[in-house]
Amino acid sequence: MVSLITLAAAEAIAKVAFGKFFESSAGKLGEKFTETGLKKIDELYQTIRKRLSGNPGAKDALTDVEQGNQEALQRVAVYLLDVMKADGNFATDVQKIADEINIHRVEDNSQLTQINKDHSTGYQTKTGDNNTNQFGNTNHYYGTPPQG
Repeated sequence: MVSLITLAAAEAIAKVAFGKFFESSAGKLGEKFTETGLKKIDELYQTIRKRLSGNPGAKDALTDVEQGNQEALQRVAVYLLDVMKADGNFATDVQKIADEINIHRVEDNSQLTQINKDHSTGYQTKTGDNNTNQFGNTNHYYGTPPQG
């Protein structure tokens, strides 16, 4: 499992762990995760912070991220990736916490409703997490539908 860790995975983990330091993410975390999930996010943050604090370069990157510098997040991810590749037990622990966080993600089960009157075409769009999009349309024909 450790050999499968990539920079993209490390970036995703770092983004979740340090998301609370970015203004746009702070309020949205409570909407996306249960209370248990939020506690697990803090556990992930503490675990990563404790492990990376011993490295002066990583410590500087952590400080920058904690001050709201989103660009430093990629530097943290690189340090995280290095440590995860070097220490399989740490990688397993981090991935386990990340998996537990994902379990406590709040699902958006809202519905889309569309009402069309007369001869009309209606469109519905919905954008979710990770830029997942749902797009649908309905064409109503009264009589014979057009050919072609």
